[in-house]
Amino acid sequence: MNTERPYNVLFLCTHNSARSLMAEACMNNLAVSRGRFKGYSAGSHPSGRPNPFALDQIQRAGLPIEGIRSKDWNEFTLPGAPQLDFVFTVCDNAANEVCPVWPGQPMTAHWGVPDPSNVEGDDEQKRRAFADTYRILALRIGLFASLPIDKLDRLSIKKKLDEIGKS
Repeated sequence: MNTERPYNVLFLCTHNSARSLMAEACMNNLAVSRGRFKGYSAGSHPSGRPNPFALDQIQRAGLPIEGIRSKDWNEFTLPGAPQLDFVFTVCDNAANEVCPVWPGQPMTAHWGVPDPSNVEGDDEQKRRAFADTYRILALRIGLFASLPIDKLDRLSIKKKLDEIGKS
């Protein structure tokens, strides 16, 4: 695995409007990951705009929302795109889709999290759903960022990633 630059991590979700955006923001601002990892997000069928409750949750977590946008996963197959080291699907739909061939053969894992956008109810119930989803993602990202990746072989890393996804 790479040790000369931060590890690039792509979080995928079909619409790239909530879970993957929260994961991207968390990865880029988690103290243990800063400098070691760079988070990105994308979707197979991006909505074109972030879910307002996702943006609200990112801000409630004390993270910046500047630069957070819904984007197509094809951006990461174009010349000049960052070379990906890890690709995590955070929704079941994206996990079942045929993903592009990522240059460099990044390690992949499925970290499915329920879609908070599907929660019905008043704004407070929706905020709670987004907060719960964010907590799950932040826990998984924290565990992942704590792994001694530079000391593990590819098979060991894959096993750990799958274990984290089940937590």
